[in-house]
Amino acid sequence: MANPTPLNALIGGLTIPVAAHELLLLNGNVYGISGFLHRGIKGSIEGLAGVAGLILGGVFIASMEGSGPANLSLTLPKVLASGFLVGLGTKTYDMRDFASFCKVCPRVASCLSFLSLSEASWSRSIVATVTFFTVGVLTTQLFNQDFPAVGPANWSIGAEGYKLLALQAIPLSFSVLLYAMNSNTKIENTEADKKDDKPPYLALRVLAYLTTSVQFAFALRLSNLSEASRVISFLLLPFHRAFDPSLALVGGGALAVGIPLYRYFRGDERARLGGKWAIPRGGKIDSQLLIGSTVFGVGWGMAGICPGPALVNFGRALGSGGHALAPYAGWLASMVLGGLLV
Repeated sequence: MANPTPLNALIGGLTIPVAAHELLLLNGNVYGISGFLHRGIKGSIEGLAGVAGLILGGVFIASMEGSGPANLSLTLPKVLASGFLVGLGTKTYDMRDFASFCKVCPRVASCLSFLSLSEASWSRSIVATVTFFTVGVLTTQLFNQDFPAVGPANWSIGAEGYKLLALQAIPLSFSVLLYAMNSNTKIENTEADKKDDKPPYLALRVLAYLTTSVQFAFALRLSNLSEASRVISFLLLPFHRAFDPSLALVGGGALAVGIPLYRYFRGDERARLGGKWAIPRGGKIDSQLLIGSTVFGVGWGMAGICPGPALVNFGRALGSGGHALAPYAGWLASMVLGGLLV
């Protein structure tokens, strides 16, 4: 019997946008984990660094907790189908348009936040979010009706929760140091600069992807959004005995921090470590967006997992000697395969 953990959810939600905002200020990029995977498979060093940071964070978590992740509730063929559909959905349309749920009620942490998008992109983010959330709820009702009832709420953060919160200070310190070291860097705003995609500080940009991803992994675990069962319990909605409302607190905490950060603390919109300020500037709502959102929602609702939690739990499985390694490795492999087909 699972117990809702409202304080962990709220505090984790407060910390999730911080790592994403660090990457925005340092590298000028939104925090999109599916994008890390898809780009990493194609040889992007920065994408691979983001993936490695999430896995490494999971390894650290397993070492601290002395245990691995819980097994997924589905059979392996359904787990593979879930991963394939998520991969297909994330590549059918740019995952920056699936943004808001990641920080509003993190989707659970592996896509981008609409808090990091321009105002012109919000309508697309909202449409994508409503679509995949609705489809995810309906899919969860079909595949997970036998979930057991939740127990009483646990209002303590716990010793491990405090450790996860404290550990985030380490990668945060790296980000602050990188920002301070490059706060006076000036990049001329010439046409040649705008056309040049080569990052001036490649090694530092890679380090930023790595450290912010480790920090994101700690925040994800603190909020309990790494647990597929928590996501499924939320998607079952209040009429089901297994409903866990904790994710709503994650969303509230994330919005409370994320909105002020993006509105008032994005500086002059120049990446401190060089490269372009690569924030989406909007686009039309089309059938491709709706199809991608729908396909993603089916895969997500089946298993309650998406790339961020999958990578963190893959790391936790590695760090615990292989416990529950097969389902997460299989999910990630099928997710990558689904993305390669688009």
